[in-house]
Amino acid sequence: MAKFKAMIKLFPLAIVLSLLSPTAEAQQVTYLYHDCPNTTTFSRNSTYQANRDALLSSLSSNGTRGDGFYNTTSGRGADTVYGLFLCRGDVSTSVCQSCATFAVDDISRRCPVETTAVIWYDECLVRYSNQSIFSSVAEAPAIVLANTQNITDQDRFNQQLQATMDDAATQAANATPGAKKFAIGEANFSTFQTLYTLAQCTPDLSTMDCDRCLQFAMGNLPTGVRGGRLLTPSCNVRYEIYRFYNQTAVAPPPPPPATPRTPPPGGNGRRTWQIIVAVIAPIIVAILFLFLACCLLKRRARKKSEHVQAENGGCDITTVDSLQYDFTTIETATDNFSDANKLGEGGFGEVYKGVLPNLQEIAVKRLSRGSGQGAVEFKNEVVLVAKLQHRNLVRLLGFCLEGEEKILIYEYVPNKSLDYFVYDPVKQEQLDWSRRYKIIGGIARGILYLHEDSRLRIIHRDLKASNVLLDGDMNPKISDFGMARIFGGDQTQGTTRRVVGTYGYMSPEYAMHGQFSVKSDAYSFGVLVLEIISGQKNSNFYETDGAQDLISYAWKLWKDDRPLELLNPVLRDNYSRNEVIRCIQLGLLCVQEDPADRPTMATVVLTLNSYSVTLSMPKEPAFVLHSKSEGRMPYKGLESDQSTSRSAPWSINDVSITELDPR
Repeated sequence: MAKFKAMIKLFPLAIVLSLLSPTAEAQQVTYLYHDCPNTTTFSRNSTYQANRDALLSSLSSNGTRGDGFYNTTSGRGADTVYGLFLCRGDVSTSVCQSCATFAVDDISRRCPVETTAVIWYDECLVRYSNQSIFSSVAEAPAIVLANTQNITDQDRFNQQLQATMDDAATQAANATPGAKKFAIGEANFSTFQTLYTLAQCTPDLSTMDCDRCLQFAMGNLPTGVRGGRLLTPSCNVRYEIYRFYNQTAVAPPPPPPATPRTPPPGGNGRRTWQIIVAVIAPIIVAILFLFLACCLLKRRARKKSEHVQAENGGCDITTVDSLQYDFTTIETATDNFSDANKLGEGGFGEVYKGVLPNLQEIAVKRLSRGSGQGAVEFKNEVVLVAKLQHRNLVRLLGFCLEGEEKILIYEYVPNKSLDYFVYDPVKQEQLDWSRRYKIIGGIARGILYLHEDSRLRIIHRDLKASNVLLDGDMNPKISDFGMARIFGGDQTQGTTRRVVGTYGYMSPEYAMHGQFSVKSDAYSFGVLVLEIISGQKNSNFYETDGAQDLISYAWKLWKDDRPLELLNPVLRDNYSRNEVIRCIQLGLLCVQEDPADRPTMATVVLTLNSYSVTLSMPKEPAFVLHSKSEGRMPYKGLESDQSTSRSAPWSINDVSITELDPR
């Protein structure tokens, strides 16, 4: 549903489940959440309202359908209304009917004049829109519900959760056409605890679209707690440590076909056993030898791989061989790297727009031979980005490594980078507060994924406005992983001998001592938040009110109880006061001098999506830039890459480089 505001809301599950209206409780229906953005509304007693009411009546009358799903339309032309309901796959027909009947009345009451709406209950969902919603994936709005109690042994629990949820999602997505795309699963977590999971899509989705929706939902599930769920208009997933579904109402997966047993032939039984032993014994011995040989080969291969990775900075490019493009294909796609297709130019090289033979648009990052990024850095970016899958990270499509040519192929992002909008006096008017808040939240979720939710803990080390791309819907996508570092095991901090960075974004411990961690990324995020709110760049800040940089100016306004004066003037007529102050407070908390005082990105995401979180008061921040006239960072050994970019639909970023030290 394109007009829904993309967002993820996080609420404690125990609180949400307690917010039951009396009517819903009487109907045995548990209300969870609803969303009806007021960006588009209809007039009362209009044709659209009549069609909406007729559609909801039709949904209610079809609640007895045995498959628990129904979609239909009402009206014609511009006043057409599209709607559907979906019941949880394990509820009875009578419960489904009750939920559908109650939901159509409830959604009319909660969303009286909105043209699009969706409402969730524990037993069903109802949705309608003025645009077609059939057979298409809608990931927004995404609602996260979480239990407030933590789980013990979180790492093992999360591994078990991922495996069990993957199985349920695969079973749901691959349901036969016309059947419910619904599946449950369970696994023993401990002697006294069992993990229960559920996955469901609307049956009108294809297998691929259902799987895509469920992968998104699982990627944003809260982890480390006793239960959680994520709701979208097209799919939902849930897990608990108690059985929350009606297992008897769900058809079990078909058992494996029975192997026919041949009765033993007549005759001498002893001779028969001798024959069996004579045949089977050599087979068992051969299998054992084969198993031992495989173990030895695997161990030797692992040692060789570790040796190669140690020599190559820990990156094994063979893991992405399937993504390799030949140089001729890239030349053809970019019209031989013509200036007409050039999108931007930076410290590492140039970026071109290209079109593959299948008409897919791509962004081609051609690294300059003297850029400073060698094979190690190139492999680092390829291996990292190829393994990362998140809606707020730029997607790597492939690479080309031929001779001295090192090329990265990314998805084409049409709305350039964040700096193109947020600093420009004219274009910043295109970013109203709701878009800026959405961008802040998206960046936070992307960094959280790198820090905690991807398979490896990754520190970006170069988060800044020019490294945040904006897609067609202005959703942020973090890019440029040439400086990123992987942390393994329990590692939480790293050190580098040579610090190279971008003015204004580096934390003091990284700038002065080369120490980087998740908290140095949090510092960069804090600077970026203050820039997005103010529309000014930290490193180019003009002296205002006695402050010599943006951070000190924001701190002075906060101390003087004038935080809203930081807000970009173009937003003064339309903004949420609470959201702006909360974001300023978050930004100042992130730029505190002591890394231990800065919040984690998990806390940041939770704060942005739940007003129930109480924030501490920020301490005086670390002022990295003390004078604009100094022209460089005031720390020994610090360098900066001064790159440029052109006005183009895809912006090359001010990429910084660093030597990769052995881990």
